[in-house]
Amino acid sequence: MASSLPPRSSYLKKENAGTARREMGFKVTPRRNVLSAINNGDANGGAPSAPADGGGGGGAEAAPVIEFSGREDVERLLAEKMKGKSKNDYKGRVEQMSDYIKKLRACIRWYMELEDGYLVEQEKLRGDMDAESTRHTELEAQLSNAIEELKAANLDLTRRCEFLEENLNREKSEKLIAVESYEKEKQERESAESSRDVLTVDLERVTHDAKRFSEQLKMVQDTNKRLQEYNTSLQQYNSNLQADASKSGETISKLQKEKSTMMETMAALRECNNSMGSQLESSRASQQESIRVKEELRKEVECLRAELKQVRDDRDHSAAQLNNLNIVLANCKEQLGKSSKECESMTTEVSALEETCSTQQEQIQTFQKQLAVATQKLKLADVTAIEAMTGYEEQKEKIKYLEERLAHAESQIVEGDELRKKLHNTILELKGNIRVFCRVRPLLRLDGDSNGPEGASISFPTSVESNGRAIDLMNQGQKLSFSYDKVFDPNASQGDVFVEISQLVQSALDGYKVCMFAYGQTGSGKTYTMMGRPGIDQKGIIPRSLEQIFKTSQSLESQGWEYSMQASMLEIYNETIRDLLAPGRPNSFDMTPSKQYTIKHDSHGNTTVSDLTIIDVYGIADVTTLLEKASQSRSVGKTQMNEQSSRSHFVFSLKISGSNENTGQHVQGVLNLIDLAGSERLAKSGSTGDRLKETQSINKSLSALSDVIFAIAKGDDHVPFRNSKLTYLLQPCLGGDSKTLMFVNISPEASSVGETICSLRFASRVNACEIGIPRRQTQARSFDSRLSYG
Repeated sequence: MASSLPPRSSYLKKENAGTARREMGFKVTPRRNVLSAINNGDANGGAPSAPADGGGGGGAEAAPVIEFSGREDVERLLAEKMKGKSKNDYKGRVEQMSDYIKKLRACIRWYMELEDGYLVEQEKLRGDMDAESTRHTELEAQLSNAIEELKAANLDLTRRCEFLEENLNREKSEKLIAVESYEKEKQERESAESSRDVLTVDLERVTHDAKRFSEQLKMVQDTNKRLQEYNTSLQQYNSNLQADASKSGETISKLQKEKSTMMETMAALRECNNSMGSQLESSRASQQESIRVKEELRKEVECLRAELKQVRDDRDHSAAQLNNLNIVLANCKEQLGKSSKECESMTTEVSALEETCSTQQEQIQTFQKQLAVATQKLKLADVTAIEAMTGYEEQKEKIKYLEERLAHAESQIVEGDELRKKLHNTILELKGNIRVFCRVRPLLRLDGDSNGPEGASISFPTSVESNGRAIDLMNQGQKLSFSYDKVFDPNASQGDVFVEISQLVQSALDGYKVCMFAYGQTGSGKTYTMMGRPGIDQKGIIPRSLEQIFKTSQSLESQGWEYSMQASMLEIYNETIRDLLAPGRPNSFDMTPSKQYTIKHDSHGNTTVSDLTIIDVYGIADVTTLLEKASQSRSVGKTQMNEQSSRSHFVFSLKISGSNENTGQHVQGVLNLIDLAGSERLAKSGSTGDRLKETQSINKSLSALSDVIFAIAKGDDHVPFRNSKLTYLLQPCLGGDSKTLMFVNISPEASSVGETICSLRFASRVNACEIGIPRRQTQARSFDSRLSYG
């Protein structure tokens, strides 16, 4: 019986295959437990079962169908023992053996059916595998085509960025020209205002003279003539003001896109508004003077009219007297004969009265002429007053128009600033949220192999696509090529480097988190790139960035922006945070930390370090003092690679908070500028003791930084930020909308070629990470649609 059964291992393998088949989702027909058939047999008194084909006679019951459902049924069958009443009961044992053989045959048939099913499924799986391989080949072809399309799109975006940069440079030059022209116009306007002040003084003197000689008619005529001349000059000045206003309007329309120039134009409009107000006041004064002269002339006319009435009364009285005298004369003629002396006296009196009457007639004519002249002057004064009121209304309309234009210009300035921020952020995201720059240190006189043939192993391609973006390195006759966002040769100055990163500094003022760090071996020029040396041309990225931030924030004050800034400086030495601005800071030789600092991140992405000294800064002088204090407290040491080697990671952090009461905007940005400690090989550095521990800690933290960047680039669920204090501190700056720039500094001497290749390869992997590319591609497509629509 044992020889007719297959090995138990084969049953176990098939049972495992059946289990795998059920786990893969194949349907297995449920079978009745084999023990049910055995129990049924025992319940019948241990009688042997009839054969399955009915060969035992028609009167016997049919044998129960034996089915198997799995490995447990097979094991139970194999573990079943013979149940006989005694050893001599051979008939019972034969019946049990035949029943057991039938069960084994049923088990073998079940295994054969299961094996046939497995073969069918195997064929199906092979067919599915062939289909999947075919589909995989097609997907690989599609992916290769998509990669080519992405490369072409990347090249197109690069060209567009270069085109935008050229347009930006051209607009900057045009802005400078416009600013110069506006300065000239401002000087001319100031000279015109000075001449206007002189004229105002002359006008006051003339007004004083007119008041003093107002009683004399001749001085009134001179005053009126001066008023007419003043009105003429006022009209000319108004025409000049209109010309100046039109020029100012043209200047405003040309400089709407430029923020600083628009603010200067707005200031000019306010000055023009003030000048128009002063002109309005002078017009009001002249109008009041004309009204006063008019009142004086009106009083004079009233006086003349009164005198004329008195003269007329006198004339009427004289005429009455003359009539009486004529009557008297007639009586006298009648009495001529009576008295000749009385006649002579009366004749004399009549002649005297006639002379008086003729004199009074002449006076009346003179007064009438004077009245006509005064009436004419009064009409002229009324016309002058009407013209002054008309000019006042026109000036009022111009002031209202200029105020409306000023409000419109201010709204355009706000909209232009918002558009500038969006375009600026779009350009930076198209360039990449993580960018890599490479800078080659010049050969120094102290370099031992600078005159050797291997000293010139670094070259820079000059092709159109690679100029300023690639670097070639010869190592043992093999040429290695690397490309980055920007490559600076040894002749590049500190100013050339800062020009490329100034846009990132502007993003910090716009409310983004910006992080720039220098990476490379010790002695490759990281500290010089970040800090620089004393001197205008030797300033590094940190002082130049701060100068730009303070200068730009001051220029934005005219738009209503107010900024507050807080600076902090720390170093990470042997995975320990040390406050470089703490009061009573120990010198660099005392390595015992005085406090335990804890890094915390809130839900808004803001980072705080407990007990860290944070100082409010208001200008570049404050920050310069803090930088000098921090540089004196930083940990440095001497190794075989560098006489002054930085033995810690230096982190400068500037928190920027800005608000605009006019627009209700609030921004919060962070600028992190980091000078990493130099990587070095233990064998070349010759470090021992504390220097050995420092070197190991530096290399460990730099390795943790590379692990974090690669994990973010691959989209891993877990990013090992906590593996190092440096990476945990920079966690908010290595994701989201943060802007990160990596400077890889390398040495040109041949003795450092190994470290140089390692640094360049690490920078290439960082440059290929393309963190945030899906979002940048989406914005790039929307930006292309706007360009095509425009």
